[in-house]
Amino acid sequence: MREQQAHYVGLDIGTSAVRVVVGMADADNPGRASIIGHGSVPNIGMRKGVIVHADDVTEAIAKAITEAERIAGVHIDRATVQVNGAHVSGLNSTGVIAISAANREISPEDRFRVEEAATIVQLPPNREILQVFAKNYRVDGQDNIKDPVGMHGVRLEVDTHIVTAATPNVRSIEAVLEHAHVYANHRTVSSLAAAEAVLNRQQKEAGTVLLDIGAGTTNVVVVEDGEVQHVGVLPIGGIHITNDLAIGLRTDLDVAEQVKLEHGGLTDYVKTGVVSVKVGGKEHKFDSEDVNMIIEARVDELFEFVEKELKKIHRSRKLPGGVVLVGGTAKLPGIATFAKDKLQLASRLGHLQPLGGLLDSVNDPSYFTAIGLMMLDMLLLPQGPQGRHMGEANQKVFGLIDGLIKKFKK
Repeated sequence: MREQQAHYVGLDIGTSAVRVVVGMADADNPGRASIIGHGSVPNIGMRKGVIVHADDVTEAIAKAITEAERIAGVHIDRATVQVNGAHVSGLNSTGVIAISAANREISPEDRFRVEEAATIVQLPPNREILQVFAKNYRVDGQDNIKDPVGMHGVRLEVDTHIVTAATPNVRSIEAVLEHAHVYANHRTVSSLAAAEAVLNRQQKEAGTVLLDIGAGTTNVVVVEDGEVQHVGVLPIGGIHITNDLAIGLRTDLDVAEQVKLEHGGLTDYVKTGVVSVKVGGKEHKFDSEDVNMIIEARVDELFEFVEKELKKIHRSRKLPGGVVLVGGTAKLPGIATFAKDKLQLASRLGHLQPLGGLLDSVNDPSYFTAIGLMMLDMLLLPQGPQGRHMGEANQKVFGLIDGLIKKFKK
């Protein structure tokens, strides 16, 4: 029966794992998603969000999709996917057009034209536009307009935030998807997908920074006045904590990972005395002070980078919505309190917006990006088979979250 109903898929190709979430519209709650399947498979083919072994990534995607298909009972051949890596960056741009209609009324086509005008920016030949977010419109100098359609004027301007990515990395993702026989309906960065899954309207309006702390990267997105203000990707994640522990404790990586998972913590969650882990039938003991010092140093560095990102856009200590943490590394005990102290902002772990279905199986910070991708797959209008390259106009997303339906259904 499910084959006859529309299903939506989010594909999170992460540094440590590939996660797939399948959902459909909840019959009892129109507009709300219900999760019907999921899959998670370790990924050994990526470094810091970038594909380095295509065959391994292809295999992980295929296995995760097969696992999700078995649970959901549907065939998966398309999904909304994320693009990750430090090569992803954002820049601000402004577009300006004249209103040519006889009555000077602004139409949806005018809004589209001005957003297109904002994308005319000088980019290096190895970079391309991934997404464009309209932050603010102006009509004849009148500022802070969210939707100019229906207004009258002769000059329309828009301030946008443009997310760009390195073309070689984009092509690598396209290649592994093609080999895994999956077509990308839409593409976005993981922090934007996670924002869809966990941020409520109040947080989006007040001003919130969301940190998706994964294994190899930390994705940063600042949402204010309901619009994306800044996107960035930092090349630091949970793997770097594991590597530091392996070096500092002079132990193997698998032992260091176990130490992090069992005894890692910050602020009030640090342990004292001697801690031990059992790996491969052998017990390993370490001084908890060494463990705490190593973890705190790396996490402190991470939040220093986040602070620099906020200072770039003059939002340091100025976001009423505070900090929301998601991603696998966000499960590190005490990290929210640590973030509060370092960033001088209210901080909390992200919690999913209301969902139905198999929620217990995926109610974990490491799954939130995949859930958000699935929700975006549901919200956005389907793309046709044409335009497989990310830089093409039909792959751009104008607006975020609450504005998605309005801006696509013209």
